[in-house]
Amino acid sequence: MARIPLVVGNWKMHTTVAEARALAAAITRSVLPAGVELAVCPPFTALADVARILEGSAVGLGAQDMFWEVAGAFTGEVSPVMLADLGCRYVIVGHSERRQHFGETDESVARKARAAFVHKLTPIVCVGERLEERDARQTERVITRQVEAATAGLSAEQLAHLVLAYEPVWAIGTGRAATGPEANRVIGLIRTVLAAHDSAASKHTRILYGGSVTADNVAEFSQQPEIDGALVGGASLDARKFLAIISGYARRTLA
Repeated sequence: MARIPLVVGNWKMHTTVAEARALAAAITRSVLPAGVELAVCPPFTALADVARILEGSAVGLGAQDMFWEVAGAFTGEVSPVMLADLGCRYVIVGHSERRQHFGETDESVARKARAAFVHKLTPIVCVGERLEERDARQTERVITRQVEAATAGLSAEQLAHLVLAYEPVWAIGTGRAATGPEANRVIGLIRTVLAAHDSAASKHTRILYGGSVTADNVAEFSQQPEIDGALVGGASLDARKFLAIISGYARRTLA
């Protein structure tokens, strides 16, 4: 079965509730191309309002993070049960900014991914190397470690439904992006690591590219055979630019 491209907008710590409602409405009012799945991940404060706007549309709702426990004395955290109750279908875990600024580890990312599956959420697990690791030619070692940790304990069915996102840390928010062939090479490596766990399931796992994806450079990534979509940051805050990226992947499916 062919992997359907997935484009996810990560709004990060942007948008008030009113701004999030307006952005979600602008996206749902647009003519969305066929053959591409789409999701947006607003901040926690806007999830409930955006969920109401997305209701009945083809746009899925996701969260930007979660804790692995169902409930308890974890001040400031949000549980998978809470996200599912709001109608979330996806949750981003292990984003490089969470790893860098909040000390998330491979172990904590793996616990979140497993908890997401328990509560019928699809985890979008982010992996990627820092600039110093890339310059030291450690990309393969770092990516392999992160992927193996994130997928430890997952069943073949979970592996097939997992979404991974390769986001080279050196390309996030910098205006720099990996070339299409380089991103494709690393994502091919990720699929090889997955295949060591279960070859059949790995063929179904969608692996996105994230790292300064824009309407101007999307074609470079959308035509690469191993890249199954995009995790979009800044460009997803502009409905017109976001739709142009989505259309880039729709053109791939029709090619």
